[in-house]
Amino acid sequence: MALPDFLIIGAMKCGTSTLYAQLASQAGVFMTTPKEPNFFSDDDVFARGPDWYRELFKDAANGDLKGEASTHYTKLPTYPQTVSRMKNLLAAPKLIYMIRNPVERAVSHYIHERSEGRMENDPVAAFWRHEELVDYGRYAMQIAPFIDAFGTGQIFLTSLEQLKTAPGAELARITGFLGLATAPIWRPELATQNVSAERVRRLPLHRILVDNPVASALRRALVPKAIRTRIRNARSIGSRPELPDDLRARLQDIYAKDHLELARLFPGNAAVAASFSVSGT
Repeated sequence: MALPDFLIIGAMKCGTSTLYAQLASQAGVFMTTPKEPNFFSDDDVFARGPDWYRELFKDAANGDLKGEASTHYTKLPTYPQTVSRMKNLLAAPKLIYMIRNPVERAVSHYIHERSEGRMENDPVAAFWRHEELVDYGRYAMQIAPFIDAFGTGQIFLTSLEQLKTAPGAELARITGFLGLATAPIWRPELATQNVSAERVRRLPLHRILVDNPVASALRRALVPKAIRTRIRNARSIGSRPELPDDLRARLQDIYAKDHLELARLFPGNAAVAASFSVSGT
């Protein structure tokens, strides 16, 4: 049974959902469902065993490039065993690591968690209490273990900024790295996936009142669409929160040091420059 040829390993809130959707739409590429198996990172998923993981790729056609996309793989120190588990099962996987301006990534991460009800409405308090908001954007720290295990030649570093600026060209560079024989087709209708500002705040008893299929059917039958849309819009995140100057300065100082290390690991890589060319970082 087959194992993946490549993995999108993160980073969270850096466009991995968009890249997953674009790759899944290409002839000759097979992407898993679910998008994020998190097999090598999450203990409970890893306990299902390698045969469970292989089963995710069973529907790939002969000759397809097989991939998955799990942002948990670059979430140190939350998931410390990811790389060792991956190295034990995969001989030489091709790895795609997406980055973006790290301050903007952190804000998107915060919006994501706040919408899920896992973080407070005060961003300052959230950033002090939840170190992962900062750590997941320390790209050099996150990618270094993969370099040690597999080498830089197995890693394609790209950025959300590059994918936005020249989507077709960047997708072609990615599929070229993967070894896809045909030129990819960029599909504009798939260009924005999992956008933080479009998320809605989860309510108390959200699964029962909103996610429940019976409740959903009743809402559609009994509540006019205009009212449902108005309620959803009222719960949407909307504009991005502004970070206080002192918090932004602290983040920029942390990320500037990490950026120097990332530039050392990937000298001359355009993604390194592109991800630090906006928002004063």
